[in-house]
Amino acid sequence: MIRLNLVLLLAVLASAFYLVHTQYESRRLYSALYRAQSQAKQLDADHEQLAVQRRAQAAPARVQQLATRHLQMRQVTPGITQYVSGRATAPAAAPRAEGEGAR
Repeated sequence: MIRLNLVLLLAVLASAFYLVHTQYESRRLYSALYRAQSQAKQLDADHEQLAVQRRAQAAPARVQQLATRHLQMRQVTPGITQYVSGRATAPAAAPRAEGEGAR
């Protein structure tokens, strides 16, 4: 009878330790999940902010202002446009390599 009681006591202790360990792991994983969700929300907010900044940087008025100010570019007008004629000169025939044409 004592053996049976000791085996049952060991089984109860083992299950109690397993229960405590399982609860600890559950709390640890829940905490990690909460941190990951919080980080995901922060990354989403950062992504939205960067998208707004990218749209502001690519605004046509800003691009034109930068091109005018920093690159000294100007709008195309008919007065400064140069037209190229459609006829091009034929390129000179390339000289033949030795032995290529001789048979």
